[in-house]
Order: sequence, then structure tokens, then C-alpha cells
Amino acid sequence: MRPPELLTPRLRLRELGAQDADGIYRLYSEPETMRYWSCPPYRALRQAEELLASIARGQAAGELLEWGVTGRADGRLLGTVTLHQLDAANRRAELGYLLGRESWGHGFMAEALAAVLELAFVPPERAGLNLWRVEADTDPRNAASVRLLERLGFRREGLLRERWCVAGEWSDSAMYGLLAKEWTASRAGIQSDPRRKAGDE
Repeated sequence: MRPPELLTPRLRLRELGAQDADGIYRLYSEPETMRYWSCPPYRALRQAEELLASIARGQAAGELLEWGVTGRADGRLLGTVTLHQLDAANRRAELGYLLGRESWGHGFMAEALAAVLELAFVPPERAGLNLWRVEADTDPRNAASVRLLERLGFRREGLLRERWCVAGEWSDSAMYGLLAKEWTASRAGIQSDPRRKAGDE
């Protein structure tokens, strides 16, 4: 599988490749960006190259889809969005996302995730993935990520205590879920209220 290109008013979501190693390293080496990630900040370009190779293998095996989030105006890599743990039998996937510190506060990730979720939930005849459920695992201390998920319609479904150990620090996982019917209702509410706008994430 290869991720289809997705366009939003300000962003282009495209497939990542070996040419993105420098951009991935720039994002994944920022301590603030990686504060709540499941691994420490990268310290060598080789780690970015290995990640890109792993993404390519996962996509070839049908296990994930990953996009580079770039600005439509300049093509600069701003972050990434992933649908992984793809489960065709149960029509389920897990959502992951990362946005570089310099791009915070402009609503970019809300815009990118809305495009990916639309693809995830629409039926095959509309070139979608026809998923029934999308899940997300976020550190409950990451208030911006929690706000973003809830704004998109995700519901908190549980807390897994001390699930990750990153650089000797244990952290919890707040588990969120979104069903296709909830996404449809959420989008209808957003489109019907002209006062609502993309979040700050």
C-alpha cells in the first residue's frame, strides 16, 4: 500500500521517501517536539534513515500508511501522520502524529488529521479505507494532543498506567477511540457552526 496524496487549504500530505531523511531528522531531534513521544530525540541522521526504511517495509506489508505533512506554499516538512496497526478484518487502525515545534499554534495538525480521518472512514467507492474505528494513544500530560483528539470527536476510553519507559521516565497512555458514525456527526457539527475553527495544535 502507498498513501494517497491528500490536499487541504494549507497543506499537502504525501508519501515519505529516502529524500526526507534530513527533514525527519530535524523534526525527531527537537526535544520539545519529542517530549511525549515513545522514544528519545534522535541524535544521528542514521536514525531517520532507519525510520524511513521501516515505514517503507510496513507499507509494503500493508501494516501502515504514513504521510509527510508539508506546506503547500513551500513544501517544507512540518510533521507526520500515521495510520498503523491496520486491521482489515476488524476495520480498525491506530492514529499517530507529530508536528514540529516551530509549527505549533497554527491549526496545522487539526487540518491534517481531518483529511486523514476522512480518508479512513469513507467507503471504498469513494476511494476510502472504510474503517469502522480509529484509535489513538497519547500521554495524558500532553494537553494539546488531548484537546486536539477531543475536538475531532475522539472519546477517552481508558488509562494504561506506566505503559512507556523513555530515557528512564515512565509515562501513562490515555486511550482514545473514534467510530465512523461519530466522525460523521462531528463533521456535521463543525460544518454547521461557522464560529468553530481549527484548533491551535
